[in-house]
Amino acid sequence: MKPRIFKLMLSCATVMAFLSGCDKDDNPIQEPKNEKYVIITMSENTLTKPGYATAYNIRPTGSFSNIGTGTLQGMGMGGWRPYKNWLFKMFNTAANEKGIERLNVAADGTITSGAFLKTNNTINGSGNFVIENETSGFYWDADKPFMIQKFNPTTLSRTGEMNFEANIKKTDAGINNQSIGQHFLAVKNGKLFADVHYGKNTGAQSGMFDDFFSGIYIAVIDIATGTYEKTITYDNTGGITYINDNEMYSFDTNGDLYIVTQGRSAIGGKSKLLRIKATATEFDNWEINMDDIMTGGKFVTIYANNGKLYTTIPTVALTGGPTGNINFSEIWEFYAIDATTKVRTKISGIPAVTNPGAAYGAQQLDGKIVFRVNAPSQNINGYYELNSAGTGATSLFNVTEGGSVSGIYKVEVK
Repeated sequence: MKPRIFKLMLSCATVMAFLSGCDKDDNPIQEPKNEKYVIITMSENTLTKPGYATAYNIRPTGSFSNIGTGTLQGMGMGGWRPYKNWLFKMFNTAANEKGIERLNVAADGTITSGAFLKTNNTINGSGNFVIENETSGFYWDADKPFMIQKFNPTTLSRTGEMNFEANIKKTDAGINNQSIGQHFLAVKNGKLFADVHYGKNTGAQSGMFDDFFSGIYIAVIDIATGTYEKTITYDNTGGITYINDNEMYSFDTNGDLYIVTQGRSAIGGKSKLLRIKATATEFDNWEINMDDIMTGGKFVTIYANNGKLYTTIPTVALTGGPTGNINFSEIWEFYAIDATTKVRTKISGIPAVTNPGAAYGAQQLDGKIVFRVNAPSQNINGYYELNSAGTGATSLFNVTEGGSVSGIYKVEVK
């Protein structure tokens, strides 16, 4: 072969190899994420829970107003239930109606009310829901108390129902309301867990701290077949979770499920933290009883992480009614409880706070555990971050306008 022809062929081969290599991009350029930190605040302590939702390009620091460009003002701002990249509320923004509403966050940070799946608007707990995945979820509608409704979270549309009247209905004299999933719905290992309630009250207060029996009941349902497998019970307690956006249960990192029971009345008594182990469908032989910690208290929030349970414990006995201390007095202190030893450690650096109510008391943000801290007498209204030792916390930011903080969550705007 002539040298010039050989060199030409070698040159072409080199070019082709280079071009072929360019076809496969081993280091594709990553488009920057458009992430927003969304904060909701509740401006009035009323049943309609008015307030504001605002999106921020970076995690806020210092002191600031939660009212600005793109802010959504409306009702039902006491809390929310985020799922992956979605923000859901149990009460709609327009009129605080019961159901499931999704908030939309635009690329420029403007927040608007999205789709709304309406339910019965009279009975508390109507609209209680849980999401299995992007196309499957379950909720309770008081119009059909013996049924669990199915819905598609993406389209926010009802897709069917499961009727369990034959499995749970009782005829005992004095039972004036019955339901399944009114207070508690959770998904674990292909099973749907739903509270079964037997109550004494009628009307709008049906299901509100009116347990007929001395314990709580939970149905275990196979999701794939819709089969009602069994009912599990836990005696000597009552008031499982509640009827607002704060689910009052939490899955630990290892899959263990921790559940709050508020007790036999609105101000406690036999209030407990209970557990269902990761692979189990029965209650564990484990509990933390508020009555062993103090008289007249109860649990109202829970967040589990790596074997630690973060919750609040009141400093004095609870009182109810219009002048009671249960909701808006600064009497609640944050604690970390070791799930194995049950040893309690008070989180230092955080003042006593008001009841988180429909908001999460503790949660995770950017890989850190944060606490909702509202102490009006000290002009503190924001979030604190747990330190690396897990024993103390410091302030992240303080909201000065828009009401008491009731939620923070980071979403990616596509």
